Amino acid sequence: MGADRARRFEGRVALVTGAASGIGRAVALRLAGEGARVFGHDLNRAGLVETAAAAAAAGGEMTVRDGDLSSPAECRATVDECLTTLGRLDVLGNVAGIARAEHFCDVSEADYRQMLAVNLDAYVFMCQAAIPHLLTSSGNIVNLASNAAFMGQAYTAVYCLTKGAVVQLTRALAMEFVKTPMRVNAIAPGGVDTALSRTFRIPADVDSDLMVPYMGFRGMGAADDIAALFAFVASDEARMVHGAVLSADNGLTAG
Repeated sequence: MGADRARRFEGRVALVTGAASGIGRAVALRLAGEGARVFGHDLNRAGLVETAAAAAAAGGEMTVRDGDLSSPAECRATVDECLTTLGRLDVLGNVAGIARAEHFCDVSEADYRQMLAVNLDAYVFMCQAAIPHLLTSSGNIVNLASNAAFMGQAYTAVYCLTKGAVVQLTRALAMEFVKTPMRVNAIAPGGVDTALSRTFRIPADVDSDLMVPYMGFRGMGAADDIAALFAFVASDEARMVHGAVLSADNGLTAG
């Protein structure tokens, strides 16, 4: 990486959700390593502290806040604290999410509401709170979608619908703000080797043949792979990328 790219986020503030582990942690560390002052959010306080320590050890800066983003009030408070603490906002990374496999007819109302609240509502209310500030800074939003937004996947109907909604949220916001300098994009990973995927819950009696189409042929990616793409999309190098949903799924949705 050239010296100019090594500090692409110098003087900028990035708010990253899900920063305690997995893709969110990798994104926070990547942006901090490129000069951003990162405001990391997660439900897991201990994980946030570990991420912040890793950022500091590498010469970066990260402020943390823990809370439950399924609450719209927490979304607004998170953006407010970021602005109060760091003075501005240039990048919003909506990364936090949950996933599980389940027979559709067995999905409880509580589990359904939780999936929507974390995977979709939090994105909506974080965007609502952040956009006025991103318009001021000519900043950008990067939402984490999934290959599940484009494929009908057995046993993950609720997860699929939340990620499909994230794609449409991204595109709709991109059109609503197309005449402003603010950019809105999404990244759609396939399988990524994280704690979330390693603890992915699958019912014992599923028909494994139905899951083959979305297992892929090239294996899983790494969180750092997604963080590298995120850093490009959020940087000025991607100034013409707006309203895009960029797949990083090892060809899973190519055919």
